[in-house]
Amino acid sequence: MYCHQWQNFCESLCNKLAIDYTSVDISIENTSNIEEIARKKRYLSLTSELKQSEVLCTAHHQDDQAETLLLQLFRGCGVAGLAAMPKSKQLDKGELYRPFLELSRKQILDYAVSNHLGWIEDDSNHNLNFRRNLLRLEYIPNLSKVFQGLSANIARSSKHQSDALYLLRELAEIDIEQHSLIKDNKLQTASLIRLTSIRMVNVIRYHLNQLNYLSPSEKVMAEIVSIIDAKEDAKSIVAWHNYEVRRFQGELYFIDKKVPQNIKNCQYFEEFKNLPNFEIHFRQEGQRVQLKDKNHSQSLKKVLQEANIPPWERQKLRMYYIEGKLHAMEGIGEMSEVK
Repeated sequence: MYCHQWQNFCESLCNKLAIDYTSVDISIENTSNIEEIARKKRYLSLTSELKQSEVLCTAHHQDDQAETLLLQLFRGCGVAGLAAMPKSKQLDKGELYRPFLELSRKQILDYAVSNHLGWIEDDSNHNLNFRRNLLRLEYIPNLSKVFQGLSANIARSSKHQSDALYLLRELAEIDIEQHSLIKDNKLQTASLIRLTSIRMVNVIRYHLNQLNYLSPSEKVMAEIVSIIDAKEDAKSIVAWHNYEVRRFQGELYFIDKKVPQNIKNCQYFEEFKNLPNFEIHFRQEGQRVQLKDKNHSQSLKKVLQEANIPPWERQKLRMYYIEGKLHAMEGIGEMSEVK
């Protein structure tokens, strides 16, 4: 019922101001981290409608910034977390902009009252089961009685952290360029280990941020660092949430398991796909193949190893058959025979 009041209010206001109106419903499961899940789904629904070069404005203000920094501090977050919300942020197609971030909640309310503006109050703002509301309604007001200008001071600290984060990312870019640390979105371990441990971690965090991956915990980051110079036969994979970091042939691969892997264009597929009795198969255990420029057959496993194809990708390579005979393999080349 309450959601309908929001919708009616917003639709009526947009109609009055001749602004296009769209209502988007999101479904949230009953989880222990409902605040975080709701935040992610809100942004996903908003950004999915964003067109090229458009700007998405949200009404976050100075008090929201102070609450965000404290929440991140209590979670033990680093500089990126304590930098809280940036005033502007580049999105895939456009920009996220927070024009009220330097204004307090009181300033906004005073303006709304003096100009006879209407608004809808979110009833969940009074639910103390949400940690943000607990900070907003109990802790921050009590602390403000002792520390004058508390929210403004906390927000200023967030700005200092944001400046520090900018410098850390700038340093990562310098290290990446000077040491040629990234090739085809993979980190080069031989060059990476020449850095001090703290700069190595800084580069990894920067790269994860560029990939829009959720930042790993300190424990997971330590595991990632440990596989960089581990022995070749040692564990070479670290996983958290739906992400993986794998090491293979001196490179760190970064994988988001929820993102569908795009099928790459393959010249052999394009060449054979319209031929009669064309079939696609995948490798089998113990299979042997004969490359077109070879006089003898080889173990397919050895061929894949010599081609430096990561083990987790080998099962996905397409093998092209015509009239029941193998003619080519994706990522490898043409074949003369299969046994």
